[in-house]
Amino acid sequence: MATGIPPATTETATFSPEQSPAQTCDPVIEITNTIEFSETIETLEISDTMDLQQQVARLQALLEVSRQVHSTTREDEVLETVLRIVVRELEMSGAAFSGTEMSYGEAPQLPSDGSRNGLQSYPLDDREGKRMTDLIVAPPEGRPITLYETDFLEGLALQAAVALENARNHERNLRWARVQQDLDAAREIQRSLVPQRMPSISGYSIAVKSQTCYEVGGDYVDIIQLPEGGIIMVVADVAGKGLASAIMATSFRAAFRAMAVTGVSLDLLATRMNQHHWSEGEEARRRYVTAIFLRLDPERGEVEIVNAGHNPGFVITPDGVQHQIEAAGTPLGLLPGMRYSSQRLPLGKGSRLLFYTDGLTEVFHGDEEFGQDRLLEEFSHTPTQQADGILDALWLAIHGFSGGGPQEDDMTALVLCHLPADAPAAQAATGKVNA
Repeated sequence: MATGIPPATTETATFSPEQSPAQTCDPVIEITNTIEFSETIETLEISDTMDLQQQVARLQALLEVSRQVHSTTREDEVLETVLRIVVRELEMSGAAFSGTEMSYGEAPQLPSDGSRNGLQSYPLDDREGKRMTDLIVAPPEGRPITLYETDFLEGLALQAAVALENARNHERNLRWARVQQDLDAAREIQRSLVPQRMPSISGYSIAVKSQTCYEVGGDYVDIIQLPEGGIIMVVADVAGKGLASAIMATSFRAAFRAMAVTGVSLDLLATRMNQHHWSEGEEARRRYVTAIFLRLDPERGEVEIVNAGHNPGFVITPDGVQHQIEAAGTPLGLLPGMRYSSQRLPLGKGSRLLFYTDGLTEVFHGDEEFGQDRLLEEFSHTPTQQADGILDALWLAIHGFSGGGPQEDDMTALVLCHLPADAPAAQAATGKVNA
């Protein structure tokens, strides 16, 4: 009888088509592989945990420096805080901002040849991408800046850029608030220089209205009663708008009032005003003045007028005859040595007179201008004989024409009416100021 070998020791290792080599590995090898795989997973998990902790620490550090950087609205304090953080927290040798004298530690300077020489710079751009400054960092000698430090400095530069722009906007807003406060005060002063009360002249109605385009303007209107009983009036317009023109208008007012009370003739007054303005220098000449002067003789019902480069004045008689007072010379201060001539016109009962600045005519609806002809038409057909009512009607017509659009220029007007003989006694002497 043949002796046999147990099947477990005599079978030859073969692979069936359904069996893979991995399924026939040594159990010891399988255990070893499992342990190594588990250790790898644990190592990766520990590494991920450490990376997450580092990220949390980095975010906490950035939040803290962000709080410090944004804790002030002063530009110098923002920059000082950033430099202190770079040197103290990151232990850098020094830091500075380009274009400023601000530095901390050993002040670094970028070489003029453009080389870095171990320095690193981080841009601070505003919201529009415009460069405000660069943060320049000098690491300790012989040590490069690490990837973590670079990441931190880039985040710090972003926060510093926002804080710096906010600080500059805050300072700009403060300066503008101070300017606005001064402009508000200047507006009140200029309004106080407009005649506050109209002279009471029996049989006449006088009114003025002045409305600036900005806080202050270059239009000027004034009325002066002379000791001998006459009255001088003026409507003037300084070239340009805004504060510079307002200052020149104030200077013009002082000169006009000083000369008017001397009793000189109206043509000589205009001549002297022109020479005075010219002599004030080049800037004053660029801000030349157009003006129209009037002297009223209430007893005779007559006016004397000088037009110095101004818009034509209108006089309308009771029978509908229209007189336009054209310019008799150049604007004041434009040319030296100019001489002006005056013209006299009757201002009988029922007559009306209008002086105005070009802000009333240069009003647009689309491409169409209100214009001088339309202004004269409105002035001629306003039914009331009261000066303030006429001005209200003109302003209403102008605003209706513009469709409520924004005012583009200073608007000033003076209306003088010689009331009809049948005017009620209560209306025989009226005057009104609209500002």
